[in-house]
Amino acid sequence: MPYYRRVGQVPPKRHTRFERPDGGLYYEELMGEEGFSSDSSLLYHAAIPSAIVAAELWEPPDQTLVPNHPLLPRHLRLHGLFPDKTWAELDPVTGRRTVLGNADVRICYAVAAAASPLYRNAIGDECVYVEAGTAVVETVFGPLTAREGDYVVIPRGTTHRWVPTGEMPLRTYVIEAFGHITPPRRYLSATGQFLEHAPYCERDLHGPAEPLTVEGENVEVLVKHRGDVPGGVAGTRYTYARHPFDVVGWDGCLYPYTFNVSDFEPITGRVHQPPPVHQVFAGPGFVVCNFVPRKVDYHPRAIPVPYYHSNVDSDEVMFYCGGDYEARKGSGIGQGSVSLHPGGHSHGPQPGVYERSTGVEFFDELAVMVDTFAPLKLGEGGRAAEDPDYAWTWARGRSS
Repeated sequence: MPYYRRVGQVPPKRHTRFERPDGGLYYEELMGEEGFSSDSSLLYHAAIPSAIVAAELWEPPDQTLVPNHPLLPRHLRLHGLFPDKTWAELDPVTGRRTVLGNADVRICYAVAAAASPLYRNAIGDECVYVEAGTAVVETVFGPLTAREGDYVVIPRGTTHRWVPTGEMPLRTYVIEAFGHITPPRRYLSATGQFLEHAPYCERDLHGPAEPLTVEGENVEVLVKHRGDVPGGVAGTRYTYARHPFDVVGWDGCLYPYTFNVSDFEPITGRVHQPPPVHQVFAGPGFVVCNFVPRKVDYHPRAIPVPYYHSNVDSDEVMFYCGGDYEARKGSGIGQGSVSLHPGGHSHGPQPGVYERSTGVEFFDELAVMVDTFAPLKLGEGGRAAEDPDYAWTWARGRSS
C-alpha cells in the first residue's frame, strides 16, 4: 500500500506492553510481506491469534486446469454459469468457479446471495471486482463496504468473509494472485506516494475506518494454501479457540481497501493509446487494466478502435461488464462475456468495425482486462461457459 493508516487503539511505541482494561495484555501480531522486508501492519488482539484447537482437510472448489489446445481465441459467457437462481444458496467464496488460470494467477467468477464462511487466502492477494450487487466485507482489520464497480483488494493472509446485502445477488469477478497486487510502480514516487500523472490517487482508496470485534469460541476459518495436489491449490479448515475478529486497533501500510472504477481518470491522446495507459494494478506475472467510458482519439484521421495486434509475450483476458464495447460488435460478446486472446494469435476489431469507427468521439464501455505473461489454461467454469463459434467470427462475422 502506498500510505500509512491507523485504526482503533494502538500503543505509543511498537513491540511494547499494551495493557487491557482488565490488567492483561493485548497480543501484537505483525502481518508483513517479504519476510519483514516490505509493507506491514501491526494488529493488537484480545486473544492469542495463533491458538487453533483443530485442523482438517478442506477441498476448495474445482481447481483443475486444462491447456488451451488447440490454441484458440475463446469467448466465455459467464452469466450462463449460474442459471435458475442456483446462486441463492451459494456464497462468494466457496461458490467460485475457476474460469482461467496458470502458475501466477487464477480468474474465478461467482454469483451468490449467502454470507461466506470466514476465509483466508494464504497463496496470494485477491483483487475482487464487483460486477453487480453490494456487500460488507468483514475483515480482521475492520469492515469494508463494497458496491458495483468496486475493486476490493485483500492482502494475502487476511481473515475475512463476504456478506452480500440488498435484494440482488452479488456478482464478483475474482483475480487470485500467487503473490502481491500493487499499484503500478510508474505511478508511485520512491517513497510510495501517487504521482501527478497517475490516473488515481490516495483519496480514491478506501480502507477500514474502525475495528470489527466479534465474540465467539471454536470458530472455523477456511484457509486456501499451496499443496501437492491437482492444480497445486489445497485447503485446510482451522478451528480457532477465539474469534479472529478480536483486534482493538492496528496501524501500518498493509490492509484491505476498495477502489471504484468510476474514480479512474482515463488517459487519452490524439491517436490510439496502447493498453498500458489503462493499467490499474500489477501482480507477479500479470497486470490488470480497466477500459472506462472516455473521450477517444481526436486526430482528424484517427481510427479509435484498437489496431490489430499480436500478443507475442502474453495472453489477454477481457471481462465485459458495462456499456457497449466498440471493437467486439458482431462477435456475440456482450455483458458478462470474457474473451481470451492468447499469445500466438493476432486479434483486433471485428469485421467492419475498423472502418466504421473513424469520427467516433466517445466510447461508452466498461471492461476489466488481465494480461498474463505465461499461457493461460481453462478452468472448469471456463470450459462450461464457452461459445464454440467465436474463433471463426473474424473470417465470416455474425450479428451480435
